[in-house]
Amino acid sequence: MTDADVAGAEADPTFASPFGHLLRLTDHRATFEHACLTEPRREHGYCTDDMARVLVVATREPDAPGEVKGLAGKALTFLNDAQSFNGACRNRMDVGGHWTDQPTTDDHWGRMIWGLGTAAAHSDVSLVRRLAVIQFERAAKARSRAPRAMAFAALGAAELLTFVPGHPAASKLLADYVATVAEAADDTEWPWPETRLTYANALLAEAMIAAGVALDDATLLQRGLDCLEWLLDYETTDGHLSPTPVGGRGPHDHRPAFDQQPIEVATLADACARAAGADPRSLWAEGVRSAAAWFQGANDVGLLMWDPDTGGGFDGLHTDRVNQNQGAESTLAVMSTMQHARQFATAPQ
Repeated sequence: MTDADVAGAEADPTFASPFGHLLRLTDHRATFEHACLTEPRREHGYCTDDMARVLVVATREPDAPGEVKGLAGKALTFLNDAQSFNGACRNRMDVGGHWTDQPTTDDHWGRMIWGLGTAAAHSDVSLVRRLAVIQFERAAKARSRAPRAMAFAALGAAELLTFVPGHPAASKLLADYVATVAEAADDTEWPWPETRLTYANALLAEAMIAAGVALDDATLLQRGLDCLEWLLDYETTDGHLSPTPVGGRGPHDHRPAFDQQPIEVATLADACARAAGADPRSLWAEGVRSAAAWFQGANDVGLLMWDPDTGGGFDGLHTDRVNQNQGAESTLAVMSTMQHARQFATAPQ
């Protein structure tokens, strides 16, 4: 994606802030998880994973209009209802408003904490900030054994610390996350902390970067930057992103591979945007632009991964086609990526 392309995206309000489709997926209670083309699959209900992402995107949007602030309010209400007193939370609610699972500290718990910390740090509504801190403190009583859940939680804790420096619950959560980070790999060809790339891979590097900055830990910060630089290079082919597919990717797997998910690209954009705040090198801004370009068709198939008519994101990229369904996760992925793209379209080069 060229600078002109990014500037054009910024000028087009449908492209730059596609809240229209997200609002169509949302009823009085929450945002439906799935869609059949553009129509919400009401029978599939809602989930904490998506409402945490809604809270991130809605509170991160500059000069958000009233309906977007309303989305943030719905997300906070949903997440509050999902929580139990011990900090764990439920993930799935049916269309009738009934929870269908029990509270756990799986990935959705970490995403919830990420959303709450982001809302506290970025919302321009004082009530949203206060409620986000209250819910964060409740959720932060718990811990997870899942590495990605703890990484998401670390992002939320780092965000909250920018709003309330020294916040005890956030500081303790971040310290406990650091204690779970695996030792650096000594394989120069495969320095990744796991033997295989799986999902939301850039999250692991971003959490190290966020914790390194928040705790003034230069070693952890540099490790996160090194991991992210390797991942960005590894997932770039012929000048465009070729992200890890649903089945994961190992050192000797054939590339490209499918199906590719928008959330992988959005996670990489998030990580590069955070890295840019800690390291002045231009490769991070280029990483964000590559993520935005992937949605614009600079990918392994050369097809658009968002719908300019609706603002929705397509659910997957296959060998020869696009999954035309526009679910919440994919729509939020393109929205999040373009928020970062707008930032780097106006930032000094």
